[in-house]
Amino acid sequence: MTPAPLAARLSIPRGPLFFPVTAYGPDGAVDLDTYRTHVRRGVEAGAAAVFACCGTGEFHALAPEEFEECVAAAVEATAGRVPVVAGAGYGTALAVQYARRAERAGADALLAMPPYLVVAGQEGLLRHYAELADATSLDIIVYQRDNAVFTPRTVVELARHPKVLGLKDGLGDLDLMQRIVSAVRSEVPEEFLYFNGLPTAELTGLAYRGIGITLYSSAVFAFAPDIAQGFHKALNTGDDATVNRLLDGFYRPLVELRNQGKGYAVALVKAGVRLRGLDVGEVRPPLQEPREEHVKQLAELIERGQQLLEGAGE
Repeated sequence: MTPAPLAARLSIPRGPLFFPVTAYGPDGAVDLDTYRTHVRRGVEAGAAAVFACCGTGEFHALAPEEFEECVAAAVEATAGRVPVVAGAGYGTALAVQYARRAERAGADALLAMPPYLVVAGQEGLLRHYAELADATSLDIIVYQRDNAVFTPRTVVELARHPKVLGLKDGLGDLDLMQRIVSAVRSEVPEEFLYFNGLPTAELTGLAYRGIGITLYSSAVFAFAPDIAQGFHKALNTGDDATVNRLLDGFYRPLVELRNQGKGYAVALVKAGVRLRGLDVGEVRPPLQEPREEHVKQLAELIERGQQLLEGAGE
């Protein structure tokens, strides 16, 4: 584990938050050596934290034993240089089991993903995340998306829990997020972190910055860390000319490409990692590989993004 306080380490926007893909070998089994290489390269490229076995890491496709092995491999590869946050999901009982496995593996915190399938009321959601937070010594970040959408009052109650350190937003409702930020700021004296967790978070970076949210997950960082770092630096230094150039020439076309296929938020990222020379294997079912022409378009986009980045200082 990395040294406390974890919230302070995560709140420094020194680089994007890295969500590595999970590597599989030709036989479909988890390839831990390649996974360690992937994680290590991300840390060396400037990631502020590693979020292991979360959405981009195909949490849903991993057996519990594979999950624990991957989290341990991420902890080993980071060597304490940045925090490691592990995914935890499904119903409360299973989420607690995954949380305990993550704790054994040496993770620093948990990303608490939405409960499996059910649409619960606010009271039930509060109970779910409180029980998960109480199950281990790990701090948790609650992930808002899909069937886990919170009122400002619920987030205030979550923020009062001593082990809930932040909220990751994958919903994209800026009106709701502004009300959440305002309510927590008014009623909770302790620092509470917010993360932009939309599939290609850079596209909404300017909007989230406007309500004070500068931390974000970057899927692009997994396959083009140079582009992701260039955008991150521009966003956090007010270089909006570079931000807009990359938005117009790289990120918007990337999102349009991502929207061409179901599951491309993961499958296209994994294809991008392979394009950059690291064979992390294919996605596991029920996800499927992107079409060949889409992978070719991704390669062209990466090249264009790098050209735009090289021209940023001209």
